[in-house]
Amino acid sequence: MNHTLLWQKSTFSDGGDGNTCVELTGTGEHVRLRESDAPDTELTTTASPLAHLIRGVKSGLFDATA
Repeated sequence: MNHTLLWQKSTFSDGGDGNTCVELTGTGEHVRLRESDAPDTELTTTASPLAHLIRGVKSGLFDATA
């Protein structure tokens, strides 16, 4: 059986069809992420760690300091 994954682009992508975006898809309990310029390289995680990462990014936890 062939399962085609439906990838969704980030809303922060540049809006074009170029290769400058993060895409994700859900497969059961897992979330898969990739960059559109390297679609053969994927990261797999679950919802909880991804939610922690997103909260950290939004809060500025990973911002560079001078």
